Amino acid sequence: MTTDQAMDVVYYGLVLLLPLSALAARRIPMKQTLIIASIWVAIFAGGYLFVAQRDRLMRLMPGSTSTVGTARIMIGADGHYRASVRLNGVERPMLIDSGAATTALSIATARAARIPINDNGFPRLIETANGTVTAQPVTIERMAIGDIVLHDVDAVVSPSFGEQDVIGMNVLNRMNTWRVEGGTLILDTR
Repeated sequence: MTTDQAMDVVYYGLVLLLPLSALAARRIPMKQTLIIASIWVAIFAGGYLFVAQRDRLMRLMPGSTSTVGTARIMIGADGHYRASVRLNGVERPMLIDSGAATTALSIATARAARIPINDNGFPRLIETANGTVTAQPVTIERMAIGDIVLHDVDAVVSPSFGEQDVIGMNVLNRMNTWRVEGGTLILDTR
């Protein structure tokens, strides 16, 4: 267990301790206390599952559909795949990284594509190859890769990303298939 996981266990234990201590202070019979505690655990578990699976749930929403199409991306001289992507109509080169969980944008790209950044919202801690960084969650209204158009794509924005924009697994998971054939990455929503 890592230090972060241990701190999560401590945090969730303290979160559960508060309502349980309130129930104990009221001197409610044990059976009723267990029933109420079970309800609270179910509420927290349901909320956690909803947040943890929000990317999958968003794909079921009518506004998060994509067009049917295929995009072919040639491998670069450096061995990486970079796609020319249109974010809300603004074209940007983006690195495709199957090791990245989430799509990540630079501040300059987010501003150019008119993606609102809520600096007052809750930031996310993102594990990168260069360590942990703080990033603001955003939503890209329209992302086009070749013939493929995705709507309501979750992403994160941080000055720590520099000028590099990355397509992560949250976008690749919205494809029906993606594969490499002869140095060409093929994204397909059919």
